[in-house]
Amino acid sequence: MPPQFSIRPLEPSDISQVTDWARAEGFCPGEGDVAIYRQTDRQGLWVGWLGEDPIGCIAGVRYSQAYGFIGLFLVTPLHRGRGYGVQLWRHALDHLNDVACVGLQAAPDRIADYAGWGFQSASTTTRWQLNGWERQGASPLENQLALVDATSLPEGVIQAYDASREPSPRPHFLRDWLHHPAGTVLALVDGQGQCHGFGRIRPCLLREGTGWRIGPLLADDAILAEQLLRGLLERHRGVVLLDAPGANPAAGALMGRLGFAPISETLRMYRGVQPLVSLADVYGLACLELG
Repeated sequence: MPPQFSIRPLEPSDISQVTDWARAEGFCPGEGDVAIYRQTDRQGLWVGWLGEDPIGCIAGVRYSQAYGFIGLFLVTPLHRGRGYGVQLWRHALDHLNDVACVGLQAAPDRIADYAGWGFQSASTTTRWQLNGWERQGASPLENQLALVDATSLPEGVIQAYDASREPSPRPHFLRDWLHHPAGTVLALVDGQGQCHGFGRIRPCLLREGTGWRIGPLLADDAILAEQLLRGLLERHRGVVLLDAPGANPAAGALMGRLGFAPISETLRMYRGVQPLVSLADVYGLACLELG
């Protein structure tokens, strides 16, 4: 008999394989990313198995009853076109069937497919790449804000800033994301200890070699976002990727000014009641896999 297809929760022993798949697909996973996805929703990541051979994966992470996100969706090339991806897809949707809004990032050739499942277009996301940082023009104007290591701040300061700029608070994800030892997290704070922006840079796996990914990058305005971005780039040199939402036109302008070039686009899509939160303060997404 031919081997049977089954879907099982992602286990720690699967993380290396899933990370390798993501790298081969050009997802450019960051160091420790997949483990953090699993910690965010332990019931929301799965691996598809053909007999005892893993052949695909998907994440359907529930942040709250109001919001969830689908990502990390792939089937290995040898096994595509046989319906295994549809089974993984249905499994993730079933997990999120009582969530008011589900988001995802669609590659251009998948937009029509997702629209057929009730997902509606929201805004374009552009991946920007910088091949080695060199100072570009003058630094932002001096201000009264301090650029500090964000991990030294009380956790609630960053959590509160992030929660008002995302479709749903994500305390479990953000706690692991910001305290992971790989990379650097910086924040801009005033004399009263209030946050006015923060960002993280972390090592990532490119198809060939290694680089860095920045995300999230959130700030009150473009000047502060540039101050944060320069601080992150000064600390880590090399190839740098950043995924900027098209709903914030100032993000693309900032990337171009600092020498980044656009290399690809995806489309943010939602099923259900689309979030009303503005992306005006979001200059870089944490990751395309979890929004």
